[in-house]
Amino acid sequence: MRRGRRLVVRRRGRLLAALIALVAVSVGLLVFVPRLPAQAGWYAGAPLRWFVEALALHWPWQRPLVQVPVIACTTDKDGDRLPDLDDIVQGARQEVGLRTVYRDGYYQGGYPPKGVGVCTDVIWRALMNAGYDLKGMIDKDIASNPAAYPRVTGKPEPNIDFRRVPNLVSFFDRFATKLTTEVIPGDTKNLAEWQRGDIVVFGTRMEHIGIISDRRRRDGVPYIIHNAGPWAAEEDRLLALPWPVTGHYRFSK
Repeated sequence: MRRGRRLVVRRRGRLLAALIALVAVSVGLLVFVPRLPAQAGWYAGAPLRWFVEALALHWPWQRPLVQVPVIACTTDKDGDRLPDLDDIVQGARQEVGLRTVYRDGYYQGGYPPKGVGVCTDVIWRALMNAGYDLKGMIDKDIASNPAAYPRVTGKPEPNIDFRRVPNLVSFFDRFATKLTTEVIPGDTKNLAEWQRGDIVVFGTRMEHIGIISDRRRRDGVPYIIHNAGPWAAEEDRLLALPWPVTGHYRFSK
C-alpha cells in the first residue's frame, strides 16, 4: 500500500518537474525568439517562430484580444471582385506559399524567375496580383522625373530600378497615401491606420520593405509578409526587425 502511494507521489513529482521545465523553456522562447534577426537562418526562423506563435495564442495569461476596425476598400483595379488591398495581401501570401527563396540578382527584362526574389519582389508581385504594373509605372515616372529618384543618378536601368527599395520609396512618396510609422500595441486608434495590404519600409537607409498582413497579434499589431531570407514568410516581425519602421504607405487607386 505504502509502496503504491510512493509510486504515485514520485510520478506526480516528475510530472510537476516536467511542467515547470516546460514553462521555463516556453517563457524563454517567448522572450528570446522575437529578438532574433530574420537573417539568423532557418534554425532561428520559421519553424521555431511558428511554435512560439502557436504557444502564445493559447497561453493562459495571454493579453486580451484587441478588435481593430477593418477599413473598406472599394477599388478593384483588376475587376476580380476582390478589393485591391485584399488582392495585394493575396499576392504577397502566394510568395509564402511558394517558399520563394531569397536570392539577389540581375535579370534581363527585370523580372526574376518564379520562386526566387528579394524583399522588393514581394511588392511588385503583390501589386501585380491586384492589377498594377509597378515596373511599368516606375519606369515611366523615372523617364519623366529622373530628379525624383536619387538612386537612379540620372542613368535609368529598367532591369533593376523597380527592385530597389529607395526607388520604391520615391515612387510611393509621390503616388501613394503616406501613413503613420508609429506602432502602439493595444491602441485601437493607432492600429486602425495599419491595414492589410499596406506597404511598410524599414531602415533609415531603406534596407527592407514588406506588406502588412490581415493577420494580427492579440494586442492588435499586424503581421508582415516579406522576404528577408531564407525565404518569404508571413510573421510577427513588424516590431522585431533590426531596423526601425521608416515608411508606411497605402497604394490603391
